[in-house]
Amino acid sequence: MTNTSPDAGVPPTQVTVSAPAKINLVLRILDRRPDGYHNLWSLMQTVRLEDELSISINHSHSVINLRCDDPSLKADRSNLVSRAAAAVLERSGRVVGLDIVLTKRIPMGAGLGGGSSDAAATIMGLNRILGLRWSRELMAQVGQTLGSDVPFFSFAPSATVAGRGERVTPVRIMDSRWVVLVNPGFPIETKWAYQQLSESRTGVAPVSRSHLVLETSPELNWKQILEIAENDFEVPVFKAYPLLRNIKQHLISQGAEVALLSGSGATVFGVFSTEAGARSAQAFFLNEQTFKVFVAETCTGS
Repeated sequence: MTNTSPDAGVPPTQVTVSAPAKINLVLRILDRRPDGYHNLWSLMQTVRLEDELSISINHSHSVINLRCDDPSLKADRSNLVSRAAAAVLERSGRVVGLDIVLTKRIPMGAGLGGGSSDAAATIMGLNRILGLRWSRELMAQVGQTLGSDVPFFSFAPSATVAGRGERVTPVRIMDSRWVVLVNPGFPIETKWAYQQLSESRTGVAPVSRSHLVLETSPELNWKQILEIAENDFEVPVFKAYPLLRNIKQHLISQGAEVALLSGSGATVFGVFSTEAGARSAQAFFLNEQTFKVFVAETCTGS
C-alpha cells in the first residue's frame, strides 16, 4: 500500500491500495452448518495479479462515491467496495465523504477472490486514511460480515482458512512460484457449484493429517504443498464443464508441477518453478480468443 502523506505519523488524505488475487492450493468443503453455509478448510495464497483502489477523503460531500473502469461491474451500494467502506464508517462512527476509484484486473466470477480482495483492501485503506489503528484481527472481523473469503486477505500472503472463513492461520511458505491463471472467459456461480457438489457426493471425508499439519509447521515448502494440493469442486465442476478439465491437463502437459481449479472456478491455475516455464505455458493458450491468461508470481511475506 502506498500513500501521499509526507509524514508517516499523520494519516494521509489519499491512499492507493493493491488488492491481489488468491488461489486455493487446497480446498476441502466439509459439512453444512446450521446457518446454511458449509464449513471449509483451505490453504490460500495470493498472487501478483492485482486490482487497485485509490481512496480519497472528500470534505465537499458525505457519501461514498465509487467509480470503476469495468462497466460490467455495478458501482452502486451493492458493490463490495461500497459495502466495505460503509461497514468501516459504521463501525468507527465516522461521517466522511469518500471518493474511491477501482481499477479491475482480476476477472469476476473466476474463483480468484477479486471482490473479496477489493473489500479487504478497502478496509485496510480506510484503516490507514482514517487513522483507526485497527488490528488485522479487527479488520478481518469487519470483513467477515461481507464474505467468507474477505478475512483471509488481512493475513495474506499465505494462510489456512477454516470454519466459514473466519478462522485464519497465517503460514510461511518458503520461496515463490510462478502461476499461470487460465480463465475461460465465463463465470461460475459459487452457489451453483455448492449445489452440484452436494448432489454429487454421498459423504464428506475429514480433513487429512497431512493438511492439518500445515497449520502448525513454522515453515512450509512448495514440495510438501504440491504433493497434497486438491480441490473438492473439481469433480462436479469438471463434469459440467469438460473444457476446464482440458485446461488442467494442458497445463500439466506444459510442465506445471500441479494444476487445479481455484475456488469454485472458472479459473484453472498451474504452478511452475520458473518464470520461463510459466511464460511458455501461457503461450500455449494465446490462440484461444475467449480465454484470459495471466502469469503471476506468488506473493511472499517479505
